[in-house]
Amino acid sequence: MQKIFIKRLFISLVACLTALSVWFFAPEANAVNNPELLPDFQTPIVDLANLLPEVQEESLVHRFEEFERDTGWKLRVLTQNDRSPGRAVKNYWGLDDRSVLLVADSRGGNLLAFSIGDDVYDLMPRTFWIELQTRFGNLYYVRDNGENASIVGAMETVATCLTSGGCNVVPGLPREQWILTLITSVLGGLVCGFAAIPRKEGQVVAWQWALIFSPLWGILFLAFGIGPVVSRTSDWLPLFRNCIGFALGVAVAYLSPIVNASTMSET
Repeated sequence: MQKIFIKRLFISLVACLTALSVWFFAPEANAVNNPELLPDFQTPIVDLANLLPEVQEESLVHRFEEFERDTGWKLRVLTQNDRSPGRAVKNYWGLDDRSVLLVADSRGGNLLAFSIGDDVYDLMPRTFWIELQTRFGNLYYVRDNGENASIVGAMETVATCLTSGGCNVVPGLPREQWILTLITSVLGGLVCGFAAIPRKEGQVVAWQWALIFSPLWGILFLAFGIGPVVSRTSDWLPLFRNCIGFALGVAVAYLSPIVNASTMSET
């Protein structure tokens, strides 16, 4: 036992000495800083990965410069591939609390990444930037629309929100997101309809059970079915469709026992 204890103690000491030697003598890890990759003139867009067509880049440069003169907000775009200027962009652009930097890098799972100034967070919270990155930078959007459309769409959304005084969610309702809200609306209707099925003789609607289950179908219909629609678009059509989906779900669930009973009687 004593030999085993001494052996374990020796192994532990060797492991600790190895960890300490790595900590003390390892080379200093510096952040990437390659200012030589940046142009020798000022421009709000540095397209190192050539993701933007020349005409589109010139149009965006003019748009960003005009936007900064009118509002004081800085919009900047950096595209990179194998090499990155790293933290050199901070001095190059003079990034501050009123700046939004979009970094487009096609090597990752999501094309877009954002560096946002503190003043911008007062107008658009962190959840806004996560949703913006997910909507415009995902692989499917980039594949269907192109990398340049992803960059332009994201920055146009940022400019719109800054001009309007801020956004809590990303404006606009993509088809995929609307389909998800429609599904939750129908599910909410099914829950409400099953809960309202009469359980006593002579009862038409089981209001008590419908009220008991109201937190469930209310969350599905109101929070997940209606909320995302009204907060992202003023178009009445998706809202109307979700309400119809909820009503159909209620009707199908509520009438299912009657249909089953009539089928059994005919058989």
